[in-house]
Amino acid sequence: MTVAVHLESALRPLVRGPLPVRLHAWDGSVAGPVDAPRVVLESPRALRRILWCPGELGAAQAYVTGELDVEGDLSEALRVAWRTVAERRIPGVRVRDVLRLAVAVARVGALGAPLPAPATQARLRGRRNARERDRAAISHHYDTSNEFYSLLLDPAMAYSCAYFTRGVPGTPDEPGYGLAQAQCDKLDMACRKLELRSGARLLDVGCGWGSLSLHAAEHYGVDVLAVTIARAQRDFVEARAAERGLGDRVRVRLLDYRELTDTGFDAVASLEMGEHVGQRNYPRYARALYDAAAPGAAVLIQQMSRRGSRPGGGPFIESFIAPDMAMRPVGDTVSLLEQAGLEVRGVQAMREHYVWTADAWTRRLEDHWDEVEALLGPEGARTWRLYLAGGALAFEQGRMGVDQILARRPGAVRAVCHMPDDRAVLAS
Repeated sequence: MTVAVHLESALRPLVRGPLPVRLHAWDGSVAGPVDAPRVVLESPRALRRILWCPGELGAAQAYVTGELDVEGDLSEALRVAWRTVAERRIPGVRVRDVLRLAVAVARVGALGAPLPAPATQARLRGRRNARERDRAAISHHYDTSNEFYSLLLDPAMAYSCAYFTRGVPGTPDEPGYGLAQAQCDKLDMACRKLELRSGARLLDVGCGWGSLSLHAAEHYGVDVLAVTIARAQRDFVEARAAERGLGDRVRVRLLDYRELTDTGFDAVASLEMGEHVGQRNYPRYARALYDAAAPGAAVLIQQMSRRGSRPGGGPFIESFIAPDMAMRPVGDTVSLLEQAGLEVRGVQAMREHYVWTADAWTRRLEDHWDEVEALLGPEGARTWRLYLAGGALAFEQGRMGVDQILARRPGAVRAVCHMPDDRAVLAS
């Protein structure tokens, strides 16, 4: 019996029916539906990884190393896999399933000791979300290469969900409108929610490559303190501020949010940084935002959420992309912000916009594939391809979301302002 046929026979009880993919094995054998996504086992090592790390992590390890490949549309293959799990109600990995898989792997001559983790997998030490470990986690992701991120992101280097205000990306509705314009629209929306005015003081917590800080200083005339714990980001923002003549308005500090002592800011923003602080530390993070804001000041948090009770980003994301990431339902985050003393004024869901943002990043990744491989190596490039495809699908299916949460530190009642969606709210 060939490898593919033997594996198909062994996997049928586990997937509760026929294979949802067309399986190609290293011996040249094939099994599964002809019209299904094509999954290629390039090496017996792929089965060893899946056996020792059953489920998402083992498959991801095999993919990023090239021991397992997907021919054609990776997103569609992942979509089929998720649909099969849902429709057939396939349970999580069970001990008996692992034992059955071990027997099958042995019969095709692929059984062996655990393999070393791929080079791109994070290796962190110390207590989860301790300061030194947080610095290592952030460095693993954000200090990869400024040159790489410049290939992936828009010219403003905004590494957070964009806000598409015109047309649907990928359609002829707005041929001149794309990622760069959508990121600019997101930054303007954030600045309007924060009620920025010339001379105001803005704190940007987890500033990334400075897209909001620089935009607010240049177009709204504010003075900005931007903080990050990623050295590559700090250096980039300082250089870009100097290039634009904004060095006197944008100060960048290599600083952990737990070390913040500055107070009295007219506005505080934190765009997609709260996911990195950890579940245990989130109350401290929320309180840091409260303490930094002046009475009556607006506080804007843009943050990803996750449906269900599991707080993390999933085995692949936590192992390869954002170690120690923590997400929760948006309602739980709102409660934590309120417990810190902030008054939540509104929540704007942007889930679909992250699908379009991730799709745009994917197109840029593929357009610059050779350059990305040269910078990150083949394993690093494949890690990002899998991350963007899987992330876009998670937002598409509603397993993940992203929201802008507008809050305010209680204080003097101000005038009525208008949200970007034209609904009037009392800014107090």
